[in-house]
Amino acid sequence: MWRVIGQDRIVSLLDYSLAGNGIAHAYLLVGPRHIGKGTLALDLACALNCEGPGVPCGQCRSCRRILEGKHADVTVTGLDSRTEIGIEDIRGLQRMASLPPYEGKCKAFIIDGAEYLSTEAANALLKILEEPPQRVAWLLLAADEDRLLPTVLSRCQRLELRPVPPQRVQEVLVSSYGVDPDRAKLLSHLCHGCLGWALAALSDDDMLEQRSQDVTRLSSLLAADLSERFAYAQELATQFSANRRAAAETMQVWLDWWRDLMLVRGGYSEAVVNNEHLEALEEQAGCLDLLDIRRFLSRLCSLQQEVSRNINPRLAMESLMLDLPASTRTRARRGNIAAHL
Repeated sequence: MWRVIGQDRIVSLLDYSLAGNGIAHAYLLVGPRHIGKGTLALDLACALNCEGPGVPCGQCRSCRRILEGKHADVTVTGLDSRTEIGIEDIRGLQRMASLPPYEGKCKAFIIDGAEYLSTEAANALLKILEEPPQRVAWLLLAADEDRLLPTVLSRCQRLELRPVPPQRVQEVLVSSYGVDPDRAKLLSHLCHGCLGWALAALSDDDMLEQRSQDVTRLSSLLAADLSERFAYAQELATQFSANRRAAAETMQVWLDWWRDLMLVRGGYSEAVVNNEHLEALEEQAGCLDLLDIRRFLSRLCSLQQEVSRNINPRLAMESLMLDLPASTRTRARRGNIAAHL
């Protein structure tokens, strides 16, 4: 039984491939974080080693051991707290791939965050994909496939996981996890179609608390002076250097907030993501020009693309603070101060 939700097209394709013994030696699972790439990769690893009927059954010994993270032939490699996946990681996988399966039918190597492979690691992986060992499946998971080598992309079958509609997320949370409908509705909007994020937020209250703190902090910057903005830029740059994924999630919070400001300013408040902060959004939107909001939103979209690449994080964040529009009240206050100088 496939556990991944809302990816029926991909599941049908894999079922067809499994039935016809047409599984590829390498797959690239593409989609935003928490969309279900890891779940799908483990499901496929189960299917390749399943001993029961209706693969993946999820109940046989192989499926249970894979889902428990104990199967000798299924290996997951990721960033952890690092900034890249290095060549030694890939060389270790290469050594393991050269050996036959130990307790199952097929080895599966899952590389979570494949876009963070170093150049040397990506080239080492390419050599493996060019001459794939028998009974080995490579499952690459990436949120930003553009950072991968084109030659690596060309040797993988691409499967794109798409966001699940909010209504579907809400239904799953209520029916399968017993979540209160109001809370499920909030999570279904905040998760951007990524059920995994909603489930993680259910089990970790700190996620919503941290998000609320981020929203409060960024919403206060419109009235802040340049020294306060630059101090915050330094915090963001430090976060980026230590944990790119956390920085990317912070950027998503920024995008959500400024998109909501645009919607409120345009008279479409019912579509906002941060509905619990609607009063603050309305107050702030009333102090901004729609053109300024659109310009800064465009700047954020550009920066979201840049943060996954080799940019100087401090310069990027300080530039963002300089581009941050001031409210009409703040501009008026600064004008009065300048007039008295």
